[in-house]
Amino acid sequence: MSEFDNLIGDARSFLSALAQNNTRDWWQENKATYDAKLKAPSLALLDAMAPKIAALSDLEVTGKLFRPHRDVRFSKDKTPYNTHLHMMWTLATGARQDMVFFFGVGLDYVSAGAGTMGFEKDVLSDWRKFVDLDTDRMMAIVADVEAKGGRLREPALKRVPSPYDKDHRAERLLRMKGVVASKEISETGPLEPALLSAFEDLWPLNALLISVAEA
Repeated sequence: MSEFDNLIGDARSFLSALAQNNTRDWWQENKATYDAKLKAPSLALLDAMAPKIAALSDLEVTGKLFRPHRDVRFSKDKTPYNTHLHMMWTLATGARQDMVFFFGVGLDYVSAGAGTMGFEKDVLSDWRKFVDLDTDRMMAIVADVEAKGGRLREPALKRVPSPYDKDHRAERLLRMKGVVASKEISETGPLEPALLSAFEDLWPLNALLISVAEA
């Protein structure tokens, strides 16, 4: 049993309590629990998965654990801490844009994911060109990821951008300004192989996005 196999259960327990007591005083009283039960196992998971992701992608990989503190400067919600645990692995493409794998535990989800939240401007332009000129291949890759349980985030745009036909066969892909697919992770059993299996299923999407970034 690895040092992070209890991470999902421990995170759920801690985050549920945090949701009921989202104050700085409660956090200070329970920070040691966060450090021992969430932060340390998360950092261990980041380190353990990095070489496996590097082998899968043949790219250099950098892990990051997102900080628990919320940025409340422009939010009406002033609760100080996130009620989720998120981490990601960045794939250093050496091209115009890097892609990521990520893992998250929230109050009502445990999921792995891949892609990019938002394309750089020139990459977005090329993404649309790829979709338009190589529609069958692009749609086939997306369909394969979805058949394996990946769920694509809804497009950011309501309408197909010009100059593309509003009835384009891949209108959903043309309406995206970033592409992210996520997949549910079992809350029981060893975490590392489950996460690697999910990343393997999602890899064709990242491979496609990397090819666009390298164009």
